[in-house]
Amino acid sequence: MSANVLKIYRKLSRKPFGNWMFSRLICFKAPYFASIRPRMMLLEPGRGEAAIAHRRSVTNHLGTVHAIALCNLAEFIGGLTTDVSIPASMRWIPKGMTVEYLKKAVGTMRAVATPEFVPQDSSEGYELPMLVSISNPQDEIVFRARISMWVSPKPRAS
Repeated sequence: MSANVLKIYRKLSRKPFGNWMFSRLICFKAPYFASIRPRMMLLEPGRGEAAIAHRRSVTNHLGTVHAIALCNLAEFIGGLTTDVSIPASMRWIPKGMTVEYLKKAVGTMRAVATPEFVPQDSSEGYELPMLVSISNPQDEIVFRARISMWVSPKPRAS
């Protein structure tokens, strides 16, 4: 799936509204992400960027972007970045996530995901930490996540 996701992204991102269309396709495949209306900004092996607007549906009782909306954004971009970064012979699934809330999240939130190390082909599974930082419009980091992705060989066709 890695090559397919990246191929689709590259094809769509060159078109008007292409990043929006790609984001909608991902939300169609994984509907829960639609709750935050993510906007893809960049996707390449080793780096992904996405954003969410600060609007009422992602706001908490304090008037800031809700903590779980930030977690959702982190998993959205962390998963996509993992998908396009691992070798085609491998698959992935999130295993766990630790987060830090550093400042009040106000305004459009921009997330950047990068793997902790370059993913490798392997005959055994391994943990790939995906690091995600989310910044406010002043480019201050308001949230950090470390998502443990379990990467393992795809099953061989019988």
